[in-house]
Amino acid sequence: MPLSLLPLLGYLSGSFPFSIWITRLVKGVDVRDAGSHHATTTNTIRQAGFGWGALVMILDIGKGFLPTWLAVTAGAPDWLVGMTAAAAVAGHCWPILAGFRGGMGLATAGGAFLATSPLGFAVLLGILIALTLILKHGARASVITGLLFAPALWLVGLRGAVIWVGIFCGLVIAARFTIDWRREYRELWLDRKPDV
Repeated sequence: MPLSLLPLLGYLSGSFPFSIWITRLVKGVDVRDAGSHHATTTNTIRQAGFGWGALVMILDIGKGFLPTWLAVTAGAPDWLVGMTAAAAVAGHCWPILAGFRGGMGLATAGGAFLATSPLGFAVLLGILIALTLILKHGARASVITGLLFAPALWLVGLRGAVIWVGIFCGLVIAARFTIDWRREYRELWLDRKPDV
């Protein structure tokens, strides 16, 4: 396969809407019709239970890991590895197989980082958790973390493809989470507010 087609492969991989398919299979509902209205792991947990949500998370991580790993093993330039990873995240967020209404991309981005640097994955997960606890708002923490992807990886001494994954995936994540910037969380997260 020509290396130039790797981002297309990434997008198609990301476009498999596992949370929609699984929730529809086990509950007969569209996961996007309730909760956060996003096709995410957490919304699957809300509607179908923790076990099904865990399965969705694993599959969503795989959507980012596989095309990124293939790009790395195919010897693609670092910037193309980054574009392939970001295309997978974009596919998850705006999937062609689900009317361009998908998830938020964190698990898929996590898979891309696991394919390029497990250390980078751990560092960024730590930053996301810390910011969520400090800001008590998951979307705002995710926007800031997305913008910090590449600088944080650089500061811990990582170089090469993972930096490009951080640049491109970080921009997609930051852009995607701006839609929930003003959202008041009510379920599942530490930043939830009591129901009234």
